[in-house]
Amino acid sequence: MRRGIITAIVALSLLTGAALAKPNFSGDWKMNASKSSFGEFPAPSSLTMKVGHDEPNLKVSTAMSGEFGEFTWEAAYTTDGRECTNTMRDSESKSVLKWEAGILLITTKASFGGTGMTISDKWVLAGDGKTLMIERNFSSSQGDMVQKIAMEKP
Repeated sequence: MRRGIITAIVALSLLTGAALAKPNFSGDWKMNASKSSFGEFPAPSSLTMKVGHDEPNLKVSTAMSGEFGEFTWEAAYTTDGRECTNTMRDSESKSVLKWEAGILLITTKASFGGTGMTISDKWVLAGDGKTLMIERNFSSSQGDMVQKIAMEKP
């Protein structure tokens, strides 16, 4: 009986530790448009990300093309809760990243075209490490919108 209890406690500890593990997002990622939803925004024709993740440092290079043209930008973050400042298309943004049970939460405050906006991302890596799901919530004085972006390693 006692051995069974000890085994159960050890197993529970291992499962809890696995659930709290911080995934590594490093790699080249390409959007799977058929598994993505862009809300009111038109879907890009192409979206790729190159991610370098060496905890707590996270660097993301993004390239996107679509009906509004082609855009590229780079951002550097830390996942330790410190505020990070980046610039995209002449607009400064401030982000705070933190971990919540193996999910990376990114909260960014920025102003685009004179409109203040908060962008809240949830990055979830699939168990096989080949699919990154990004749930992105936009909130501004013009309303709220949700996107779900499926990124895959080619």
